[in-house]
Amino acid sequence: MLYRNILLVDDDVDDTQLFLEALKSMQTAAVYRTVSNPKTALAELRTAEELPDLIFLDYNMPMINGLDFLKQMKLEKKLEQIEVVLISTPPEEFMYAWLKKNDISVEYIPKPDNFDEIKAMFRRFVK
Repeated sequence: MLYRNILLVDDDVDDTQLFLEALKSMQTAAVYRTVSNPKTALAELRTAEELPDLIFLDYNMPMINGLDFLKQMKLEKKLEQIEVVLISTPPEEFMYAWLKKNDISVEYIPKPDNFDEIKAMFRRFVK
């Protein structure tokens, strides 16, 4: 499925900048924005009139990690249906085992570390 309204929740400024540059270079019709503070992202999602179709969510963040973010999201009827792609540095085997153990069903992608890998990832999801 291709998405048009995308939110990136990631506290790493360099990663966020690289993601934004990759999206801009694709000249996509998608609308995208970023939030660096996961608590702020949850608060904004709870009050938003228009929700994103897809959230790219970093796992390793201060205050609220990806697991806590997902757990809080799933408690909200309004938010539970938003598609989430978890991105982080651990190997896929580890993360999928962790997700299964915590009864969370989201896609996991190892965090791309260069421009071309990010663009390839976005091509799977973005119109």
